[in-house]
Amino acid sequence: MKISHIEHLGIAVQSIEEALPYFENVLGLKCYAVEEVEDQKVNTAFLKCGEVKLELLEPTSPESTIQKWLDKGNKGVHHVAFCIEDGVANALAECDGKGIRLIDKAPRKGAENLNIAFLHPKDTCGILTELCEH
Repeated sequence: MKISHIEHLGIAVQSIEEALPYFENVLGLKCYAVEEVEDQKVNTAFLKCGEVKLELLEPTSPESTIQKWLDKGNKGVHHVAFCIEDGVANALAECDGKGIRLIDKAPRKGAENLNIAFLHPKDTCGILTELCEH
């Protein structure tokens, strides 16, 4: 698998509206896109920090995996996403071959129309890992 860069850091928040003033007014970052990802039951807001994006993730349903994660008392960085140059499908096959548990068996569409897939944190040093392809 060929990783070119960190695509984004996913940050779980209960409310994008309440979180944005910190990122914009305190840190000086600018939100450039807000999007609903219906099948993942989240709203997203994107900010750039240099070449890395921050993706704020707000649950839209009690069944959202983000809401369930927040309900466990977690908050803050939810996942790290890497940009895969040679394709998410290839990276999934490689990870599967190395015994890494896959949350997604095949790429699916995510925010910003990226092809995405997740690796299980039990096999990735406790880090929920997202693979992305433009």
